[in-house]
Amino acid sequence: MEYTGQAPSRFAFADILYEKKDGIARVTLNRPEIYNAYSSDTLREMTEAFRDAAMDDAVSVVVLTGAGDKAFCAGSDAKEFSQEFLRRPRNFWKFQGLLAEAMNLFRHLGKPTIARLNGVVAGAGNDWNLAADLAIAADHVRFMQMGTRVGLVDAGGATQWLPLVIGERRAREMLLTCNEVTAEQALNWGLVNQVVPFKQLDRAVNALAKKLIQKFPESTRYTLQQLDMWKDLAWTLTAGHARDWLSVHATSWEPYEGVQAFIEKRPPDTRRMRELAAAGKSSEFLWGANTRKCPDCGAKGIPEKFDYCGKCGSKLK
Repeated sequence: MEYTGQAPSRFAFADILYEKKDGIARVTLNRPEIYNAYSSDTLREMTEAFRDAAMDDAVSVVVLTGAGDKAFCAGSDAKEFSQEFLRRPRNFWKFQGLLAEAMNLFRHLGKPTIARLNGVVAGAGNDWNLAADLAIAADHVRFMQMGTRVGLVDAGGATQWLPLVIGERRAREMLLTCNEVTAEQALNWGLVNQVVPFKQLDRAVNALAKKLIQKFPESTRYTLQQLDMWKDLAWTLTAGHARDWLSVHATSWEPYEGVQAFIEKRPPDTRRMRELAAAGKSSEFLWGANTRKCPDCGAKGIPEKFDYCGKCGSKLK
């Protein structure tokens, strides 16, 4: 096996842009129409790009960013989650395996990484910011965790690393309230290293990358290994458990309502959920209080929202 990098043109990427020049590899999430949210296919492409960058001795620094000026990354693709993972939770477990593989490669490239934050950093998008060694944000960037707002848990990096980066109280505030954090506030908290006007973002990122390139690579690699100790500890103790729990949780009514509300751009009905839970009727939120009987096979207890019988497949009237 030849341990060397390949020309970016040899990769047929659809969801990301990949380029290498002057010692810098750039990976750009190229899905601006959905705020650079990533899908399973995106993660596979990111993994391939990160693996190549790690192998290429001509690459000294890796920059991760998003296309356009509206979003760095809005987390995972909500439509894929709704259409695939809510219906097949085991596939959500597989998706999280793809995410962990890409994330671990990015975090252990043996080369410093920079998050070029060009727009909104939301939900699991902040996991990638936290995974990077350094971060520079444009002054219009906003940060926001989304887990408790959409019926999920931001356990793909944020619950593990936010307390280490910005402190426990601030991490709890971000994760429990989902309040927006400005770029200036993020700088004061230590969530980013620099904040610059958007027009100066590339200049600032390139300047930082050049400083890193001028340092000895082996010494840099081992410095990163030592610095990663606490992040690695927090990740390895919790990520596997989170992967399994979130897969099971995908079958519950919280992510069903939360993700659908997000897609439909409406507030989730958390109040009704609490009321039904208090009355011991949580299932009614999904399926309704009334049930029907199939006129063909006689099956009973069919939720009123069903159009077809789950036993014989007949269309319900």
